[in-house]
Parts: sequence; structure tokens; C-alpha cells
Amino acid sequence: MRYLLLVYTDEALLPGLMTPETSDQSEALRRELASEGRLQLTAGLAPVSSATTVRVRDGQALLTDGPFEETREQLGGFSLALFDSGEDALAVAGRIPAAVAGCVEVRPVLELGGG
Repeated sequence: MRYLLLVYTDEALLPGLMTPETSDQSEALRRELASEGRLQLTAGLAPVSSATTVRVRDGQALLTDGPFEETREQLGGFSLALFDSGEDALAVAGRIPAAVAGCVEVRPVLELGGG
């Protein structure tokens, strides 16, 4: 089953989190999952200051800069990977270095029919 691992951190903490050690840990985990054929996609995201939120109300698109600023942690990256179980996905999520200062949300991907 495919799971999406959503990495949330406080962007203000990122400079302190991005050490050579955590970069090496992240890269080792990426290589491991890729070599096992489980990693489908992984990427970091640009800062929330570059984001635009779209809402459609009464047929009109309403654009807002970024997500709500009240959030303490921002979505900073994600990985889409194949796991044998939810427990397996949770174990890998616990190995993501950003989980130390932020969190990793683990969600099963609902496979939509058609196509």
C-alpha cells in the first residue's frame, strides 16, 4: 500500500535542523527506500511565503498568500512510498530527522478508480 509521509517543521528552526549529520541521515534513508524499490517520490517544498491558497466560493476563486500564519509548523516536504503495513510506514517516519523538531504525518493513499 502507498503511504504519504508529510513532514512538518517550524521554518524558523530549519537552519538549525539542516546539519551535515541530518542531511546524511535523510539521504541514507532516501537511498535505502529507493534501493528497495519502495520510494516513489520525495521532495522538499519552498517556504510558505511562496505559497498561494485557492478556495472556490460561489463559483469564484479566492486567492490568499500562503497558508494560515497561525500554524506553528509548516508542511516542508513529503515522501510517497510503498509499505507493507501502516506499522512499517510509522517506523520509517520515525527515522526522518525532521521528526525530532517537528512531526511526520503518515497517511494511506486512497487509490482512485478509472484510468
